[in-house]
Formats: sequence, structure tokens, C-alpha cells
Amino acid sequence: MPPMPPVTRALLLINVAAYCLGIFMEPWFTRLLGLWPLGYGFLPWQVGTYAFLHGSVGHLFFNMLGLWMFGSELERLWGRQRFIQFYAASVLSAAAAQLLVTWLLGSMYPTVGASGGLFGLLLAYGMTYPNRTIVPLIPPIPMKAKVFVAIYGGLELLMGVTGSASGVAHFAHLGGMLGGFLMLRYWRGQSPFSGRRR
Repeated sequence: MPPMPPVTRALLLINVAAYCLGIFMEPWFTRLLGLWPLGYGFLPWQVGTYAFLHGSVGHLFFNMLGLWMFGSELERLWGRQRFIQFYAASVLSAAAAQLLVTWLLGSMYPTVGASGGLFGLLLAYGMTYPNRTIVPLIPPIPMKAKVFVAIYGGLELLMGVTGSASGVAHFAHLGGMLGGFLMLRYWRGQSPFSGRRR
């Protein structure tokens, strides 16, 4: 295995450190740094800080596993600066999508987790290496990266619309994918949703 690139490693360490701090500093930690709905405790910096908090060891583990699996290779391909730009765009667009959904639904609960950034990386991996075969943990079936991305994106949309698996920010995940998609289009000199170049 090649060494983990520096930004991916730093993100992983910050997330683990934040989780450990949160064990001793709750509920203040989530109150200040989690992404709260507009009108229910929202503060501007939360659109970034929420992505470093996690609700459980399992939540942290699977997000960090995905960050390592997909982020490491993309950072080696893009370099540090572009990787940071892309991850930040995915995290911020996930936050925007979640704020919109919670405002429309009147939700009063906070959102935490790096999943929005991770889903942006997942989309980028599928678009960059569409025919590469990967074996996800669930289900452990070999499939092309583009198929894996399509399945996970479709499931997130389905579960978000139907309201299944409540407590999971499905639209934040989709927002992260959208932000990643738009960033890739921008880097390629393409307008957001058409095939024409600017």
C-alpha cells in the first residue's frame, strides 16, 4: 500500500481527535459545532465544523474507511490544493442541501458527519475511474466503480424521498455528490449541467 497522502491523513486524524474530544465535551460540542437547522441554533461556522463530528464509533469508522479508500487515490491524482478544494465544496454543498431540507421540513435536530464530503469523493472516484472494479463491504460483490456510485446515489435518493432510515441525512449525501459534480464540471471548463464548454 502506498503511504497515505498528507491531507487525507490530516482529515482522518482530525475526525478521530474530534470524536475523542466529543466524548468528554458533550452536549456542548455538538451544540456549538454540529449543523443545526436555521432558527434552531444555527451558527455560520457549522457549515464546515459539522463534518468533523460523528455520532458513534461505527459512523466514524465507515466514514474514515471511505475517506481512506477513495480520498487517498484522488489526492495523489489531484494534489493537495485541488483535493482540499473538492472536499470543501462537497462538505459545503452537503450542508446547504441539509439546511434547505431541514428548513422545509421544520426539523429541529442537528447534523454531524463527514458523509457529505465522502459522497462527493465517491462520485469523483466513479467519474475518474468508472471501469475500475471495487468490492464494497456491503454488499461484498465486485462491481465497477460507476455502478457502485449509481447504486449508492439511487439508494440515497430513494431513502430520502420515502423517509426510510430516519436519522440519516440522505439529502446531505446527495448534496455532497452534487457539489462534487459541479466542481468537476468547473475544473473541466464546462457549464454546470450542459455538455457545452464555456
